[in-house]
Amino acid sequence: MKREIISTGDGSNSINIPEWKEQYHSKHGALQEALHVFIEMGLKDTLSRKHDKNIPINIIEYGLGTGLNAMVTAQAEKEHLINYTAVEAYPVTMEEAELVNYGSLLKAEQLYLDLHKANWEEPIQLTDNLTITKVQKKFQSINDVEAYDLIYYDAFGPRVQPDLWALDIFKAAHKALVPGGILVTYCAQGQARRNMIEAGFTVEKLEGPPGKREMMRARKA
Repeated sequence: MKREIISTGDGSNSINIPEWKEQYHSKHGALQEALHVFIEMGLKDTLSRKHDKNIPINIIEYGLGTGLNAMVTAQAEKEHLINYTAVEAYPVTMEEAELVNYGSLLKAEQLYLDLHKANWEEPIQLTDNLTITKVQKKFQSINDVEAYDLIYYDAFGPRVQPDLWALDIFKAAHKALVPGGILVTYCAQGQARRNMIEAGFTVEKLEGPPGKREMMRARKA
């Protein structure tokens, strides 16, 4: 499937799939979306409940993609230890990663190269406080139990991949979170929200990033 590099509304790049008319990040601004959805509404909410800085925060990202969410997480939090698991069934190529070039955008060239060159299935110390494990598998194969404080849900949208927003996916995600853990996503689609609720989540709609009216945050009781 053809993938092409595009520029988004805030000047950051993303990858577009012409066949689907779908992008890896918001066309209104890839960096703005990552910071708003995953850092402001996700990581900061988790940090507000995790006061002991000696206890690591465990994050799983559904959809590593370009690595942008992992990058902004590594740069956003310098005090807590973070164990970051990134699941991706179809990794971007090194050439695509270099063309998107978030290392230059975030003034962290070496960090970006280290992220994309890191071996799969192996924990890598990416920064002093963040260890990442890249796992190549489909979301349907995630079967962890109470392993994570926070889920970054960054799959392609339900218009093009409705199976990634199905009830069974969210049931497994609910099981993977510790009590009180949260899932954040840019998506605000009604059926996805209903599936989250049926899976056991309490769901709230929040203000979306630039260009998007709403997003969702789902919490495990």
